[in-house]
Amino acid sequence: MKKIISLLSILAFTVISVQGQSISKNALGLRIGDNDGFGGEISYQNYLSDNNRLEFDLGWRNSKNVDAFKLVGLYQWVQPIDTNFNWYVGVGGGVGSFDAGDNDGIFALVAGDIGIEYNFNIPLLISLDMRPELGFNDSYSNDLDLDIALGLRYQF
Repeated sequence: MKKIISLLSILAFTVISVQGQSISKNALGLRIGDNDGFGGEISYQNYLSDNNRLEFDLGWRNSKNVDAFKLVGLYQWVQPIDTNFNWYVGVGGGVGSFDAGDNDGIFALVAGDIGIEYNFNIPLLISLDMRPELGFNDSYSNDLDLDIALGLRYQF
């Protein structure tokens, strides 16, 4: 029975991989990661051409000492790896606000982005990326932070 289930799983994965579809012009979903505390982002992607897109993320971060909200915009270059796999790299920036008890304020950041994504045969896109962010505010963050996140987006 285990052999049959394994064989059917491999066959199903192969069929899904072979019947790839191009990624749609828009994708909306969540990006969940960890950068100085657990946080989530509402993520929107808009394709400009076959290999270029914009990504906008509005999110929050929560740690022991600081709560923060931020808006990040990225320009990304997308390259295919296989039928449904792509990798991408991007640059951008953002702004945000933070609350650290007695200390609160605003901050700016510049960001890079590198990741891999899989386009399912249904309108679902899953991604894993790393976003190095360089913050500009001595009270919140003035060094390099690595934001590693899992993204789930609905394509339309």
